[in-house]
Amino acid sequence: MNHVIHNSIVNFIWGIADDVLRDVYVRGKYRDVILPMTVIRRLDALLEPSKEKVLGMKKQLDGAGIANQHAALCQTAGEAFYNVSPFTLRDLKNRAKQQQLKADFEAYLDGFSPNVQEILDKFKFHNQIPTLIEADILGHLIEKFLDGRVNLSPKPVQDVDGNELLPALDNHSMGTIFEELIRRFNEENNEEAGEHFTPRDVVKLMADLIFLPVADDIESGTYLVYDGACGTGGMLTVAEERLAELAESHGKDVSIHLFGQEVQPETYAISKADLLLKGEGAEAENMKYGSTLSSDAFPSQEFDFMLSNPPYGKSWKTDLERLGGKGDIKDPRFVTQHGGDPEYKMITRSSDGQLMFLVNKLSKMKHTTRLGSRIAEVHNGSSLFTGDAGQGESNIRRWIIENDWLEAIIALPENMFYNTGIATYIWVLTNRKSDTRRGKVQLIDATEWYVPLRRNLGKKNCEFSEEHIRAICDLVVNPVETEKSKIFPNEAFGYWKVTVDRPLRLAVDLSPARLGRFERACAKAKEEPLANLARRVAKTLGAGPHLDFNAFMDACEIDADKHGVKLTAKRKKLLQSDLCDTSEDAAPVLKKVHKPGKTTPDSIHGLFEAEVNGKTCVVEYEPDTALRDSEQVPLLEEGGIEAFFRREVLPYTPDAWIDPGKTLVGYEISFTRHFYRPAPMRALDEIKADIYALEQETEGLLEQIVGEAE
Repeated sequence: MNHVIHNSIVNFIWGIADDVLRDVYVRGKYRDVILPMTVIRRLDALLEPSKEKVLGMKKQLDGAGIANQHAALCQTAGEAFYNVSPFTLRDLKNRAKQQQLKADFEAYLDGFSPNVQEILDKFKFHNQIPTLIEADILGHLIEKFLDGRVNLSPKPVQDVDGNELLPALDNHSMGTIFEELIRRFNEENNEEAGEHFTPRDVVKLMADLIFLPVADDIESGTYLVYDGACGTGGMLTVAEERLAELAESHGKDVSIHLFGQEVQPETYAISKADLLLKGEGAEAENMKYGSTLSSDAFPSQEFDFMLSNPPYGKSWKTDLERLGGKGDIKDPRFVTQHGGDPEYKMITRSSDGQLMFLVNKLSKMKHTTRLGSRIAEVHNGSSLFTGDAGQGESNIRRWIIENDWLEAIIALPENMFYNTGIATYIWVLTNRKSDTRRGKVQLIDATEWYVPLRRNLGKKNCEFSEEHIRAICDLVVNPVETEKSKIFPNEAFGYWKVTVDRPLRLAVDLSPARLGRFERACAKAKEEPLANLARRVAKTLGAGPHLDFNAFMDACEIDADKHGVKLTAKRKKLLQSDLCDTSEDAAPVLKKVHKPGKTTPDSIHGLFEAEVNGKTCVVEYEPDTALRDSEQVPLLEEGGIEAFFRREVLPYTPDAWIDPGKTLVGYEISFTRHFYRPAPMRALDEIKADIYALEQETEGLLEQIVGEAE
């Protein structure tokens, strides 16, 4: 069916909304009635020819006492659904009394098979009936959908001589019309459109990115396609069409099965209805309602191809709580073994769960098939860099890249989506990289490849042309380095986060004023014996300041032994916190002294050679947390952490050391770093010319102002 007829039907249905609902519903709520009524009318048209047979079969099954009637009724109807009420929409068209119409219409809806019932429930269509009855427009609405000027039936409308007046509407065409209605309603509700509807040009690109690199390797057989945030299901149906087209062009016979999950009830209803309208009843059963993160509908299923546009910048706190909270999540999708950690956690902050959808997909990859699995998913920029080393987002990037699953990331132009103008990226992943791609990641900057729209659709003001899609896919299929395409080893995105410590240096103040404050602190802490100890030590050592805290503590230990005072950890802390101040001139505070000959000095890792009580020992110093710092050392740093530390840290802080127990591995991806092009500096002659032009423009202006003032 051609595009003109499609548009005429869409315009006609759109006109029903304005004609019938205008004074009853606000424009943004038209979809609550029009979408379910479009579904109902199409299903009604499909079931009309077999209505009597279905009623007869129903009577026969009831008479035989058969409880499970679904399969037999579907077979009789010739569809994946049926209606066992005594009515069709045409029977209800001329009900004069509103209350009778209400009762019969509700009986008609209740007669549909359970799969249609679920769609109507998620649309909450039953909630609209009282409003339609009260406004006395239900009969008018039904009549409009039965208008002879539009045909939603799979049979052509003919005149008495058998000439075709209106062409038949096949399932594919009906699906296209339904998708167009959804798109228009989404435009009316721009604030929520992008949550459920990904622009068709982006979907086409995503489908090509997962299929074209393996197009020559597709064999005849069955392929499973999955979207864990399927929205209205458009991404799945485009993927199905593209895979079928590629298979056919390669002479292959493929069976494609679609699987999806959606948490928004109306959007889920649309996805399921769309597949029913296209005649894909079995696929409609694979659309599941609920949260992918906290209630995975396909926990043990693996898929060949996966693609999604999950919500980004959106809280998943409710899902996190249902999973047990951040500290208690045991879901094997999000807690695994990696990098020597038996409980490697990939749990992002609760304010943004987009990467969790990607982890969910990666848990569903096929590892035993020749093609493995291919994934395309849309993210905003935060997925590239949010999260420090050891945090959930960085752990996810590390897990992906160290498993060598990340094939490419494509930066899209701004304003490509309906509800956001921010930068977005398509991640392409596979567990079957080609030999040339192994150990590498490709970044493609497509931010300048677009054509402007004649008018904005929400925030979307541009789109990809077919040429742009082809250019991007060519770079992925045949990866080469260009100004817009760069290829890096996996390690280029990784780094060690190194904790750099410096010794705590304390000066001890035993002046009368400081001792007075210390006595009050001891009284408050009920530590009067400690105050007496400090007074005695002060008499021995003097007021100070004393620049060797270690010698001060030795004196305290001697006095404590002499007077039977136990120097507990609490008392030592009180001496340090209330009698000492940090000082760059003071000696480092000793933390541990190793026996001579037992430990090898390693100053880079905090094992220093020092003289203690006249003996050369290896010591560790207390770190000063106020001076603690961290450095990011690239994994590709020549000479590793030690070379970086000697070059970048020791020349400026020679007493610093690395705490190896705190070293973490992190990953981040910076498009700006790799594709940034500084604006060329202006020529001196050009700047001078601008200055002279300004001087000429303002010549005499000051004189005019002063003259006017005079």
